[in-house]
Amino acid sequence: MSMSGQKYCLDANVLIQAWQKYYSPKFCSDYWSLLNDFGENEKIFLPQNVFEEIIRTEDELATWLKNSKIPIFEVDGDVTNCLKRIYAANPIHQYLVDNTKQRSLADPWVIAHALKENACVVTKEEKVTVPKTTRIKIPNVCDNMGIRWINDFQFVEELNIQFSCSLI
Repeated sequence: MSMSGQKYCLDANVLIQAWQKYYSPKFCSDYWSLLNDFGENEKIFLPQNVFEEIIRTEDELATWLKNSKIPIFEVDGDVTNCLKRIYAANPIHQYLVDNTKQRSLADPWVIAHALKENACVVTKEEKVTVPKTTRIKIPNVCDNMGIRWINDFQFVEELNIQFSCSLI
């Protein structure tokens, strides 16, 4: 399935896990080249908060990201207003960030930027389905706000990314 006009807002975990696990540039460098191309064509973007979350580790992913062509979207008045709408829409949305459990402070901004840009959120998080919980994840808030979200494997499929293997 091709989503030709769709923009994608990437959560930090999508890049971190891909780099560390299944799309390591050691054996899947083409994936990272494609992300650069998608960034250059403004198909994907990162909120400033996600960018900062990744580069604070000062590892190889941080170095790659600093040199990538993926646009970094800063917080502006419109994004702040989107965040206010998110928090006002449902009291449980306040549980998206929990400083005591080291949860990402960028999560609300991922959703706010996606709302502003009419973008699809790409995240590794899964919906919390336990009733009456104070835990909430990006997919729950996206569903509550009518924002489309997918995981990184769906992202690969939607963008028609094809992998090939060879011995070198």
